[in-house]
Amino acid sequence: MLDFSWKVFSMTGSVDTYLLIKELEKEHGELSAQDHEEEYTNLDAH
Repeated sequence: MLDFSWKVFSMTGSVDTYLLIKELEKEHGELSAQDHEEEYTNLDAH
């Protein structure tokens, strides 16, 4: 989704598309942090 959004932004220069990219990056970062936290929790349980 990020790749597609970036292509749209690069072709249009749309500020709304840029803001969408930043929101997607933020959400992706939060999901990654949650995934890592779950991995560490699972390692501690063993």
